[in-house]
Amino acid sequence: MRAAVFALLLLLPGAAPAADIALLGAGVSKNTVTELIPAFERASGHKVIATFDTGPAIRKRLAAGETYDLVITTAQEIDAFLKDGTLAAGSRTDLMKTGIGVAVRADAPRPDISTPEALKRALLAAKSIGRSAGTSAVYIPEMLAHLGIAAETVPRLKQPPPGEQVPDLLVRGEVKIGLQQTSELIHAPGIAHLGPVPGDLQRMTVYAAGIPVAAKHPEAARALVKALTVPEAVTAIRHNGMDPG
Repeated sequence: MRAAVFALLLLLPGAAPAADIALLGAGVSKNTVTELIPAFERASGHKVIATFDTGPAIRKRLAAGETYDLVITTAQEIDAFLKDGTLAAGSRTDLMKTGIGVAVRADAPRPDISTPEALKRALLAAKSIGRSAGTSAVYIPEMLAHLGIAAETVPRLKQPPPGEQVPDLLVRGEVKIGLQQTSELIHAPGIAHLGPVPGDLQRMTVYAAGIPVAAKHPEAARALVKALTVPEAVTAIRHNGMDPG
């Protein structure tokens, strides 16, 4: 069914000739996008050359002049790139959104995180806390301050090195509890995803696509965006711990 829907893209007026689409995406979007790419490639004849990185690294890549046909990152970053002229005006398309999840190693005790007070106790009890190096990295210290435990817990925060994520730290035992976008925890091996950060502590982030002014294949990029927004894509989005739009 999904391949059939994507095939309809080929019937749209102005469908682009086959091209290699250079995609730069936030790591949070990786599982969803890579799940949808094969059917899109079969239906369209395009090939997607995907690179996934953290939000700060995406900013650096674009500032350094790297050329892509499509960028997927937070809606806030997309708006900034539109404002500075990196992305083409009117090219923003919201794709998916996700919140912050909590995880421990698979063989570790699973603390209660169902309420803000329960999460507070779990974080205070942890000798080390993993936090994402991406979008949620800035918010997590703010959340700890909101809970009134910043002094005790901020010194225990540890970010994964480049190319790794919080689950890697958990599996190696370098941290006892981890906080990262749910989509990067839900299918990670060797860990137990405990659930989302509870209540008003949660911070949802919208991820959007934008087409760079310097894109070599903007029409092909638009076809890919359409494939990421058809109703059938919702199944993949939800499967990977996110919500559409």
